[in-house]
Amino acid sequence: MRASEGVTQRANSVWPRGAVAHTGEVADALRSAADWYRRRKLPLILQTFDDARSEALHDVLDTQRFTRQSETLIMVRGAEPLAPVPQSPAQQGPARPGVELSGVPTEDWLRLWWAVDGRGGERELAVAREILSGCPSIYALARDDDGNPAAVGRLALVGGRGGIYCMATAAGRRRQGFGSLVLAALLEEGTRLGLDGFWLLVTSVNAGARRLYETAGFLRQGSYLYRQAPLRRAPGGC
Repeated sequence: MRASEGVTQRANSVWPRGAVAHTGEVADALRSAADWYRRRKLPLILQTFDDARSEALHDVLDTQRFTRQSETLIMVRGAEPLAPVPQSPAQQGPARPGVELSGVPTEDWLRLWWAVDGRGGERELAVAREILSGCPSIYALARDDDGNPAAVGRLALVGGRGGIYCMATAAGRRRQGFGSLVLAALLEEGTRLGLDGFWLLVTSVNAGARRLYETAGFLRQGSYLYRQAPLRRAPGGC
């Protein structure tokens, strides 16, 4: 069970380990988990695979009316170099600076990522900083012609492989190639570091991001989703 002040579903959900043995045991475990999250003022959410491994668990969750949320694809690629692709205007021009890489998230990096994907205020942002520092990572930031942050991304370094996370593009800079710049820089840096391959997670409904990753050579490996318990209202006074 994971809890981090409600910042991201992944960091505030149950990750079941092992197969379901008996539906009664599952019901008991769900009640215990619900109590654990209730004490932290958080809803009960499970992160589960969306395949035969979790079929019995999903049957129980369906019976208890858990909602299905954020269906997510797991995509992978090897460490081979990126194939050349046609450049967009954002990727052309001798005056365009390179993507900035760092071992820690800069303030500009954090503010852009949080503006796109953040949930909450300064307190939640501080929790997000702690989550980001959970493993060694490379942070990439691309700027527009005026020097403003346009897109960011993160390469988490885990066990000789790299995970692409926190890909975010400023609202006024989308579909201009900045995300492609950031992704290419992270993959190139991972290859330079000798990583064996890469993985990423993308919601199934995000068609634009899926096209970006497929163009970069990522292939679907599996999927998971979140199941949230129905919210219970407190008894009314009338």
